[in-house]
Amino acid sequence: MSSGVRILVAGVGNIFLGDDGFGPEVVRSLAGTAQPEGVRLVDYGIRGMHLAYDLLDGWDGLVLIDAVPGTGEPGAVRVFEAGDTAPAAVRVDAHGMDPASVFATLAALGGSRPRTVVVGCQAQCVDEGIGLSPAVAAAVEPAAGAVRRAVQLLQRTDPAAPSGVGG
Repeated sequence: MSSGVRILVAGVGNIFLGDDGFGPEVVRSLAGTAQPEGVRLVDYGIRGMHLAYDLLDGWDGLVLIDAVPGTGEPGAVRVFEAGDTAPAAVRVDAHGMDPASVFATLAALGGSRPRTVVVGCQAQCVDEGIGLSPAVAAAVEPAAGAVRRAVQLLQRTDPAAPSGVGG
């Protein structure tokens, strides 16, 4: 039975900056498994403009996978629903990936952000270099599970309904 709901799962981050490559690594992990009907899995890397244009295609939901800054425990996975606030000023960068700028660019293009769940991981090191730190690498599979749960949530709820996402 098809829910008819279309969900974009987007891994974002720069694989050349250590833990910033978390989103693409989770997408790589999920790529080896079957995705539910209506779900598209994409590694956007640092192609923010590409993500903004793809979001113009009328998605019902977005699961954004990314490394998150902060002072928490490295490797901690956080799941939360993105708020409706947009940055006051937008700097369009065709080669960058700042989710707030992607959403603002989407709005400038005449689109609107679908209901968005973020699956983030506290980064330990975003210095130049390929590969995740041990703590962040250990978070890839738990994050993949969180992505699956976020997809299920988005599939069974009205996109206009209030959120019930927690992490």
